[in-house]
Amino acid sequence: MILESNVALAPYNTFHIAACAHQLIRIASDSDVQQLLANTVLRTQKKFILGGGSNIVIQGDIEALVLKMEIKGIQLLAETDKHWIIESGAGEAWHDLVTWTVQHGYAGLENMALIPGTVGAAPVQNIGAYGLELQDRFWELDAVNLSTGETSTMNAAQCEFAYRDSIFKKNAGKDSKQWLITKVRMALPKAWKPIMGYADIEKKLHAHCTQNGIESANYLPTALQIYEWVCDIRRHKLPDPAVIGNAGSFFKNPVVSAAQCHAILQREPHAVHYKLDDGNYKLAAGWLIDACGWKGKNIGQAAVYDKQALVLVNLGGASGEDVMCLSKAIQTSVLERFGVCLEPEPVLV
Repeated sequence: MILESNVALAPYNTFHIAACAHQLIRIASDSDVQQLLANTVLRTQKKFILGGGSNIVIQGDIEALVLKMEIKGIQLLAETDKHWIIESGAGEAWHDLVTWTVQHGYAGLENMALIPGTVGAAPVQNIGAYGLELQDRFWELDAVNLSTGETSTMNAAQCEFAYRDSIFKKNAGKDSKQWLITKVRMALPKAWKPIMGYADIEKKLHAHCTQNGIESANYLPTALQIYEWVCDIRRHKLPDPAVIGNAGSFFKNPVVSAAQCHAILQREPHAVHYKLDDGNYKLAAGWLIDACGWKGKNIGQAAVYDKQALVLVNLGGASGEDVMCLSKAIQTSVLERFGVCLEPEPVLV
């Protein structure tokens, strides 16, 4: 375990916002965790857990002790009658885990390909895309309570998953309930079926079938095909954080009542919406933002991506304040026009 001082954080957050960590420790093994907890000075310090930095907006230097999660390793841990249990270190890139599963013949995560961030951060946000959420494939995780030193294995119920939410996100900033996730285990179905139903994926399916003279109504794509289609879709719709600073989808898709959805559709018949099992409706936040005219607009050096209104980008030198001013202006516009409150996905640091 090595303690570093005055570490520049621009390389460690995908928005590339310039800031500094006063102290930073890289957690690369269970031994590093134990050394941290055994140090009476470090153990009592306020801490901030940093994964891939893909879901945060840094608003200034971080005075808390930054724990950079770097525990690696992916393996087939076990199997049941119905599932393959895949274990990953929390410091692995999420996309690397998805790629590993597809390459090794374990289907089930392909719809969530190319989501940025680490495996350890995935349960915090309950990440999801194209009809699949982490909780749909989750088995359990190992985590350490940074206050008590207690190590626990937590199942889905204990993680309290919700839409882009979990017990870990709810307790962020509460020192007595701060958990450091070290390993995550996923349960991938042996009786796998492709998850379709999204327009972008359906377009890929029809294009493939047309090109190969196949009847699309009876065609079931492989996990590898869906993986490749999702990667292609995301590369065309979303900016590469290595080139343009961003945190992916910036706002959650809002859920509204049937009455509110129908009222919006009376005024805006083309509003993108999806009916949920409980009778409510999910609206496409990107469509709402685009309808308010924000695509391509900026405040300071923060802008709305010109190809996808759900993504905010760093034009170069943007501050956390630029990003949040833009975010609040968008929220105000959407609320005034549609009566809908947009909630940011990233955590403010």
